[in-house]
Amino acid sequence: MKASRIAAAGAVAASAVLAVSAPAFAHVSVQPEGEAAKGGYAVVDFKVPNERDDASTNKVEVNFPTDHPLASVMPQPLDGWSVKVTKTKLAKPLTMHGEKISEAVSKVTWTATGKGIEPGFFQKFPLSVGALPEDTDELVFKAIQTYDNKEVVRWIEPQQEGQEEPENPAPVLTLSDASADGHHGSSGTAKDASDTSTAAPASSTSASSADSGDTTARVLGVVGIVVGAAGVAYGVLAGRRRTEA
Repeated sequence: MKASRIAAAGAVAASAVLAVSAPAFAHVSVQPEGEAAKGGYAVVDFKVPNERDDASTNKVEVNFPTDHPLASVMPQPLDGWSVKVTKTKLAKPLTMHGEKISEAVSKVTWTATGKGIEPGFFQKFPLSVGALPEDTDELVFKAIQTYDNKEVVRWIEPQQEGQEEPENPAPVLTLSDASADGHHGSSGTAKDASDTSTAAPASSTSASSADSGDTTARVLGVVGIVVGAAGVAYGVLAGRRRTEA
């Protein structure tokens, strides 16, 4: 009876660990390929995981910050997805690198033409963006994820300093300082994207072993905790048996 109670307690503890850890895997995020330096151009990837077991993601919408507009946004063609780039007239034109800018990209929308992001997979959506602002350390994007069962998840909550991460955090791109020689570490191009474009076929994967390394490490960490909890339960049981003997 005692052994059964200990085993049950260990199972409950393990389930609690998994329940607490699981949401950390499911955020929509944005990361640069290389460096995103202030004043330069960069290729950034929006990483979108599927959080559901019974639905596929068939639409992803990324809204661009209006306080730091980006004049140039070029999507990479993805097999199985069409893409639309929307531009908006600026209330006050900007001067960037000596050029007057009267409109900027306000939104990029990807729509699945195939199966979309199926359960258990994620998809990366690359964009070449620029010129990146020089008067801020980060750019906050608001993303909207739609499933084929009509469910909509809004990744739009900003992270407040000193507070816990919100339930649906908005993707944040951290900008680095330009190098001492004045170069901006550009990995993208300076051409503007058209307002509307449809993706041409290109090789693309919904999940890759390289980018799943962080998730694998977290899963292994959770497994380690569960195994540790089981070991503690076994130790307590063994100790009680020796005492009773």
